[in-house]
Amino acid sequence: MTINEESKKKMLGYRWAIFGILAVAYFFVYFHRTTGGAISTTLQDAFGVGTAEVALLASAYLYAYTLMQIPSGILTDKLGPRIAASAFVALIAVGSILSAVAVPADNFTLMIAGKFIIGIGAAVVYIPIMKVLAVWFRKNEFASMSGILLLVGNVGGIAAATPMVIMMDSLGIETTYIVLAVITAVIAGLCYLIVRNFPSEKQFPSIEEIVSEETGEPITEKNTDKIPTTEALKMTFLSGRKFWPLAIWFFALYGTIMLWQASQAGSFYQNCGGFSKDDAGMLLTMVGVGMVFGCPLAGRLSDRVLKSRKKVIIIGTLVYTVIWAVIYATSGSDGIVDSFAVQAAINFLFGFFGGFFVVSYAQIKELYPIAMAGTSTAALNLFPFAGGAILITIAGFIVTDKTLGQYQTVWLMALVLMIIACVCAFLSVEKERN
Repeated sequence: MTINEESKKKMLGYRWAIFGILAVAYFFVYFHRTTGGAISTTLQDAFGVGTAEVALLASAYLYAYTLMQIPSGILTDKLGPRIAASAFVALIAVGSILSAVAVPADNFTLMIAGKFIIGIGAAVVYIPIMKVLAVWFRKNEFASMSGILLLVGNVGGIAAATPMVIMMDSLGIETTYIVLAVITAVIAGLCYLIVRNFPSEKQFPSIEEIVSEETGEPITEKNTDKIPTTEALKMTFLSGRKFWPLAIWFFALYGTIMLWQASQAGSFYQNCGGFSKDDAGMLLTMVGVGMVFGCPLAGRLSDRVLKSRKKVIIIGTLVYTVIWAVIYATSGSDGIVDSFAVQAAINFLFGFFGGFFVVSYAQIKELYPIAMAGTSTAALNLFPFAGGAILITIAGFIVTDKTLGQYQTVWLMALVLMIIACVCAFLSVEKERN
């Protein structure tokens, strides 16, 4: 078939507007996800709570995010990315307001409730974006675009470290959350105005039609096809090696990222490394900086260089596991733990190779029909956040007195999990590419 060049040009341009506003929304998803590690001391001082309560606050987001993953995929496939993203970004604003109210009420339980609601809202942002990438972008662009998205998200993670500390110190906790509520409410409105589920809603040709014209290959699958929810869930969870090794791998890898970045590292650096709150925040910022470089590079390696999802995941997992071994082995070493330069390098590499996880979304998406892209991606996404929630909660009970031995126990737990993850990475399956 012949496609009108003007219509094709408009489609290929408009998709960037959709991606742009959703990427901004994802910036704040990551921002809220990773605030716990840097501001834990601020919250303890403001509410008079201990490390277990702050760990519960950090995990509240992750528990909510985890619980909403399957509903997120179903809602995305049923309602479309436009309604799903708009409504749930607005819910992030509601949770932010509740977090602000918790301060004058001097009620830490309200803060936890606000974080939980933020987690529910944030859970239905990433999956709609994955659906948009599947519908509006070529298959050989998916991993690269996922990497760019994670780049934006990790800039949000960077902002959740030192800049968030500065905001709270200058504006106060209450005003900071009010500002965040206003910003996310505006983003929700823009999502509704700009995002469209399919190119056909703007009278544009589909990406399948464009690719077919470019390559001469016939269209074998339409992005508007529908698969019943129950069937999609069965196709995912009963698919054996196609799904479960990748799910277990993601539980361990991202769970340990959250354990470090969003929970224990900031406290470890202050109590065992002798760093100030600001310096500890700067070290955590390096995790986000590493991911800013690692995520897009991993996507590029997967799409253009190695042309393999699995190979990129294996490389990232092996090096990331070695970094955990270094963290564990050197955690009691003077001159290493208290060296800002050494720890900055460790955190950068931690984020850089940990960020290779972004390729897993392309790997899982390609194994199932595009009509169930939301459900299959959400099913996978259930596990990293379950990992984060569970590991952060366990660590909160282990690190009660903030002693070196307690932190070392947590780091050993992470290392063992990553050794298991390495095995799962090798066992995972990827679709053969022409």
